[in-house]
Amino acid sequence: MIITADRRTRRDVAWATAREYAHAAAEPTSPVRVALGQAAGLVLAEELVAATPLPAFDTAAMDGFAVAGAGPWLIVGSSRPGGPWTGERLEAGRAVEISTGAVVPPGAWAVLPVESAVPGDGGVAGPELPSGMHIRHAGEDACAGARLVPAGIPVGPALLGLAASCGYDELPVRRKPAVRAIVTGDELVHHGPPGPGRVRDALGPLLPSLIEELGGCLDGLVHVPDRPDTALSEAVEASADADVIVVTGSTSVGATDGLRRLLAESSARWIVDAVACRPGHPQLLARSRGGPYVIGLPGNPFAALVAAHTLLGPLLAGLSGRTLVGLPHAPLITQVPAPAGRTRIVPVVWDGPGVRALGGDRPAFLNGAAVGDALAAIPHGAEPGQPVPLVLLRG
Repeated sequence: MIITADRRTRRDVAWATAREYAHAAAEPTSPVRVALGQAAGLVLAEELVAATPLPAFDTAAMDGFAVAGAGPWLIVGSSRPGGPWTGERLEAGRAVEISTGAVVPPGAWAVLPVESAVPGDGGVAGPELPSGMHIRHAGEDACAGARLVPAGIPVGPALLGLAASCGYDELPVRRKPAVRAIVTGDELVHHGPPGPGRVRDALGPLLPSLIEELGGCLDGLVHVPDRPDTALSEAVEASADADVIVVTGSTSVGATDGLRRLLAESSARWIVDAVACRPGHPQLLARSRGGPYVIGLPGNPFAALVAAHTLLGPLLAGLSGRTLVGLPHAPLITQVPAPAGRTRIVPVVWDGPGVRALGGDRPAFLNGAAVGDALAAIPHGAEPGQPVPLVLLRG
């Protein structure tokens, strides 16, 4: 997809397209190498390759006896994890007592499980076994040089265990993008119930965990007033070392909304200038040449949450080297009207195979999002039973 920087093509962008624009505009952070214990939650920057065959040697898949030739077999030793049998080669009619994961002696035909073994005087008997039975052969999981995990995969417990089994002590990963948050508003109070004409700040408490959840690393949060106009510009300038600057409020075109003017004065490249959704329409994404990405979120809390999932989440995914994963769909059980030309975003809960709208989705009200399982993106004209995209709020 070719994306231009012409602001005229970036105004009132369709909701799904805005997510794609945000992800495509991201330049991934530089790779760093970290110890395995520090890599969890980061994104693999290079593919993981098997340095040696896996397993590295023939191993027993069962506790029992490694046997050669037809039985019964004379027991001539044992092989334990970390303590292999010391003989050169197992001859026909001989057996070595063996534990799961131990080295299978050269010449062994199969492993006779202990449950099938009939002990005798210095030996063991049992059924005839096909060649290779209960033996994990060297390289059967992966040969040396095999490509195991592609770049762009988040590092989780299984990947850490796989890397360790391959002999890795460190992994090349993308560092988490550093995000500086600026919360604007003369009317905000930060403690206790707000008085007349005042509003309790909801975004200051909301943003740190949301940024972490979306894959960023909060590198500071400041509150600035709407007036004087220099307060916002000074806060943005002080955040120039971040990867992303998130500004809440100040995104519309009113007398106290200065973010668009500030971006215009800095000749920023517009990536998204408003999104055709409700709530969250005045959100924006821009970047000055060589500087941090700037995301503008509406000041209303639910609208800001919607905008963060629309632009910030995909941007952070791109910066981290992650692909933009397709959204799951589920049938919408309830009737939810959406205005023409707009995607309506509402909190929903699972109800059998579908989802049911909760209500509590006015721009300033977070009740629905607080108890919902997902945000549903509902196009104009959607009918009950129609599958709609979901942004999951819970794992």
